[in-house]
This record gives sequence, structure tokens and C-alpha cells, in this order.
Amino acid sequence: MTVPSGGDDDFPKDPPGEKSASPDLVRVTARACPICGHPVEARYRPFCSKRCADIDLGRWVLGTYRIETNEAPDPDEM
Repeated sequence: MTVPSGGDDDFPKDPPGEKSASPDLVRVTARACPICGHPVEARYRPFCSKRCADIDLGRWVLGTYRIETNEAPDPDEM
């Protein structure tokens, strides 16, 4: 699969000696689900299924994912 280049170097380039169909296109590799590693389904992107999306949501709700900070918690929010 190829997508238009936005000047971003995040996309892999064609192998040396191989030219792409258009100079404005680059190759995009398939992404893996961050939960189980299976290929991503467009319907549940960036996950492969509703199950993996729900697992991720549960991790957010339970506070498994946190952003470290030096700020003290606001007593009004506790």
C-alpha cells in the first residue's frame, strides 16, 4: 500500500535501487495491534478487534495507563 508523502520521514522508503511508482508515494507497512500483535482491522483501528479495543479502554478506566507528573492531586477532585 502506498500513501502520499507529507514530507515526514516516519514512512519506510523503497529498498535501494527500487523506484516507487510515483516520487510522491511511499510504502506503508502493516501495523500490529498494540494489545495482541495481530494485524490491525480498519474498523477497530489501531486495534484488531472490539475485544482488544475494550481491553485498552478498561486499562484506561482502571488507571493502568498513567502520565507521570510532579503536581500534587487537587483535593477537590479526590
